[in-house]
Amino acid sequence: MILHAASPCSAIFPTSHASQQAKPRSTSSNCAHQRSPEPPPFPPLFCHNHSYQCGRRRFIEAAAATSLFPLCPSMASSNSSSDYAAILNRVHPPKPDWYEDFYASVLANGMKSYEAEIADYKSQMFANLRGKAQKVMEIGIGAGPNLKYYAGNEGMEVYGVDPNQKMEKYAREAAQNAGLPPENFEFKQAAGEAIPLPDASVDAVVGTLVLCSVTNVDMTLKEVKRVLRPGGLYIFVEHVAAKEGTGLRFIQDLLDPLQQIVSDGCHLTRRTGQNILEAGFSNVDLNMASFSNAAFINPQIYGVAYR
Repeated sequence: MILHAASPCSAIFPTSHASQQAKPRSTSSNCAHQRSPEPPPFPPLFCHNHSYQCGRRRFIEAAAATSLFPLCPSMASSNSSSDYAAILNRVHPPKPDWYEDFYASVLANGMKSYEAEIADYKSQMFANLRGKAQKVMEIGIGAGPNLKYYAGNEGMEVYGVDPNQKMEKYAREAAQNAGLPPENFEFKQAAGEAIPLPDASVDAVVGTLVLCSVTNVDMTLKEVKRVLRPGGLYIFVEHVAAKEGTGLRFIQDLLDPLQQIVSDGCHLTRRTGQNILEAGFSNVDLNMASFSNAAFINPQIYGVAYR
């Protein structure tokens, strides 16, 4: 996915919600449903002992209830990684090796102009991790373009989650180039709808250009919240649908079916900002911009959500 950029905002993260329809280069505005910036206690979905097995079982049962994949009660209570593999195969069916290799190579080598353009934005967002995050999970890590922003965070442990196993070699190379010790980086092949990490196990979750291609955005955001500790951060960059009635939106509607085929399930017309605002985070700082290297993958939202 390719991203036309407005200059980074001077007040990039005020403590309020912003509408997804905000104009480029605008900061977030007050929302009638603004939540308290104070992180809440453990939500009711966690059992009294906050155990991994409990939260995991509730997620698996919820997945079954939404017909994500057939599941019997014994499977829901098992401790096997096959649960996660089953969801992965359901929401991201295996593709030929040549396609997975090709797509991984495209992401590794074809996004450099975009990454250069968005670097100032990402630098400001990732600055939120300094001194606050020792364990980070990146969902849809791809070729690892964000790993360089972790440099200088001594002792940081990073879990990279991606459904495409072919991304691992690129992500590991990026981790090495960023100075991340090999023992501090772990790649996990998994879907965003079923993240193989315990409840409240990480200090931050990072996701850039990933919610466009997951099968279920809301379920993925529930997983993001599940693995975050109370007070943890969710750093995001996502492309969203252009305004109705515009020429750009017409192009997006026209190309959306083809985009899903050639770009590994990427949707052009999702309203991901609204999903994030309604996911139940204690506070969301959301901004919008357009990027010159993105063509029809505009506009984009970026910001930080607080668990």
